[in-house]
Amino acid sequence: MPSFSAVLLAGGKSKRMGRDKALLPVPNSNLLLWQRQLSVLEDLQLDEIFWSGPPRPGLPDLLRIVEDVVSNAGPLAGICACLNLMTSDLLIVLAIDLPQMSSSFMKDLQGQCSSEQGVVPHNGDFFEPLAAIYPKRIRTIAQEHLGEGRHALQDLVQKAAEQNLVRTFCVTEKQRELFQNWNEPKARP
Repeated sequence: MPSFSAVLLAGGKSKRMGRDKALLPVPNSNLLLWQRQLSVLEDLQLDEIFWSGPPRPGLPDLLRIVEDVVSNAGPLAGICACLNLMTSDLLIVLAIDLPQMSSSFMKDLQGQCSSEQGVVPHNGDFFEPLAAIYPKRIRTIAQEHLGEGRHALQDLVQKAAEQNLVRTFCVTEKQRELFQNWNEPKARP
């Protein structure tokens, strides 16, 4: 049985949203977006949970706050930092701005992994790298891409798939709603 760590990616600047996405209230709930996303991860069998991004008020002690390996390099920098620190076989990645993502979908992803191979969904022609699972062994490729200034996760996933480090699968029509993100005010309900 593979072991899992997880990272909640919350380091974005929220420029298009105009305010900190992590602190947005979730409609019909008493939760902030970061609390909602953390609850998704807490439903999974995890060895540790990382927080990639600046600390926010009220973060629980169970989160291990991790600084990006390289500044202004997007989510790859946070993922790379967690790959370097994690003690488990696989890293579950969840972006702060995917408020429809469910723990049941993430559990399904866990079930598709081996200790040596993660899984990344794709939606049409694009991978969904911010609700995915990566093996620790992808660290070398991630560091190489980061060092070369290649920050696009699409490229990282493509290379990892070619090396059989991740398997990919197409999301169903119904699953597509899980990947609706809150990048700008009009995206919120």
